[in-house]
Formats: sequence, C-alpha cells, structure tokens
Amino acid sequence: MPNKTAKTAAKATVSKPAAAKPASVKAPAAKPVAPKAPVVAAPAKAPVAAAKPAVKAAAPAPKVEEKKVVTQRQGFKANEFVVYPAHGVGQILAIEEQEIAGAKLELFVINFIKDKMTLRVPTAKVANVGMRKLSEPALVKKALETLKGRARVKRTMWSRRAQEYEAKINSGDIVAIAEVVRDLYRSESQPEQSYSERQLYEAALDRLSREIAVVQHSTETEAVKEIEAQLAKSPRRTGAKTEAAEGEADAEGDADDTDGDDNTTVADEAA
Repeated sequence: MPNKTAKTAAKATVSKPAAAKPASVKAPAAKPVAPKAPVVAAPAKAPVAAAKPAVKAAAPAPKVEEKKVVTQRQGFKANEFVVYPAHGVGQILAIEEQEIAGAKLELFVINFIKDKMTLRVPTAKVANVGMRKLSEPALVKKALETLKGRARVKRTMWSRRAQEYEAKINSGDIVAIAEVVRDLYRSESQPEQSYSERQLYEAALDRLSREIAVVQHSTETEAVKEIEAQLAKSPRRTGAKTEAAEGEADAEGDADDTDGDDNTTVADEAA
C-alpha cells in the first residue's frame, strides 16, 4: 500500500507542471498593445506639414526689391516742371520702369493738369522729343520784350502762314511762341480775328502764359495780364484788315486740318 500511495503522489507532482504550461502559452496575449504606439505617433507629422506654407508666404518678398525708386534721369527730377513741345508745361510725377514686349523700359510720367492728361515718355528719347527744362528768367524777359515789337506778317497765303505759326507753337521755344502771340494779337481798335487766327492765338497765349506763371511763381491769370500789358505797348499795325480777309476764306478748313494733325501727334507719342 505505501508504494501505491507514493506512486499516486508522484503522479500528482508530475501532473502539476503540465498544468502550468497553458499559462505560459497565454502570455503572448499582451502583444496586441504594441500596435497602439504608431497611432499616437502619427499626429507628430502634422507640424512638419504646417511649416511649409510659411516658406511660400515669404516668396513674394523679392518682387518688392525689383521696384527701385528712381528720382533723377537725364538731368530731370521727379516733381519738376518741364516743357514738352507738343503740350506745353507739365510736371514729372515719377520715373517708373515698365516691361513692354519682354524688354524693360524706363519712363517719365508727366502730368498736364490743365489738359487733364498724363503722358509717359521714355527717358532715352527725351532729346528726340525736345523735352526741356523751364526757361531761365532772362529768357522769359526776352520773350516779354518780343511782345512789344512790331508784328511781322508775311504776304503769303493764310494756309502757309498757319502752318508756320503752328510749327512755332509746337517748337517749345518760348521766344518763337511769343512771336506768334505778337503777330496774331488784335487790339480793340483793330479788326477781329478769323476763327483760325483766334484758335492759333489762344493756343500760343496759353503755352506762353503757363510757362511764365511757373517761372515767376504766379497764376496764369496774372501772367496773361502781363502779356497783354506788353502787347498794348506794341506799335499799331497797318493792313491787318486785308490780312484777316485773306484768312477768312480757308479758316474753317485750316482749323480742321490743325485738329487732325494734333490728334496724329498725340497718337504717335502714346504709341
């Protein structure tokens, strides 16, 4: 009997280790916890993606550097008053750079306040178009002295004389413009001007008074009064009635031609 009891006890002791094996097999059940780590780490990539727009926002900065502010070119400065032959006195608002047909072009931006017009002139073509600085006071004085002289009217057809007057007005020469004012001026005691004569006279008077006003730092009204005072000192002309009669015949046609020429000039300059 003792032997059986010992064998039974031995079997019991042997069977206990066998029961412990299932516990060691179940231990790997804790491994599913490991996949959770990537889920937590994934949001860490978001800050890297958010940093990229900051680099793109800084890209436009170089464009501001390309626009360089230029204040002087060819001896002319911004905010300076100049004389443009075809339009008279204007003010340079700015000197800017534009890209036209793939090429960079530097331009004077000139404003003509009275005409309500802005003109852009290439800085490299200033000499070609005849743009100049305002006349010196001594030259203005010479122009005013010219007004007191005797009118010089050629004995030619009015159409030819009208072309000569118009050429003088658009020359930009202040003395030449004063000559046109002197030659076309009519006092109250003299015959009235024809339509064509009056148009040219007013154009010349406007160009002359504008420049005198800017040079002398006065108003245009004051400049016109000064011009008329000088004209009143000129000797009385003879034969004015005959010359006016000659101009009446083709005054209307000449006025139309003059307007057409002006339009062509502006179009060419704008192009």
